[in-house]
Amino acid sequence: MCVTGGAFGGNRGLRPVPPEKGIFPLDHLHECDLEKKDYLNCLKSSGHKSDKCRVFSKKYLECRMEKNLMAKQDMSELGFGKESDGEISAENNDGSINKRS
Repeated sequence: MCVTGGAFGGNRGLRPVPPEKGIFPLDHLHECDLEKKDYLNCLKSSGHKSDKCRVFSKKYLECRMEKNLMAKQDMSELGFGKESDGEISAENNDGSINKRS
């Protein structure tokens, strides 16, 4: 009898390959908690429409890069265009968001 799988049916002979992106240290020291909370609050208030919260998402990613919690990359590689292309949302002083055009 030849057994090729593990106890739960998995193949024990192959090594897992990590994804290219998505591997970065967790924020154990809560260095970017404010940015994370702003983003999550925006998602809640906008009915989980992430396009309305892009400015908060960008701030969160910038914080993670500044604190060496993820590799530094150009924001255009992460889906954020230049501010002049009209895609970036602007945040008002009261926390509401307006779309630039």
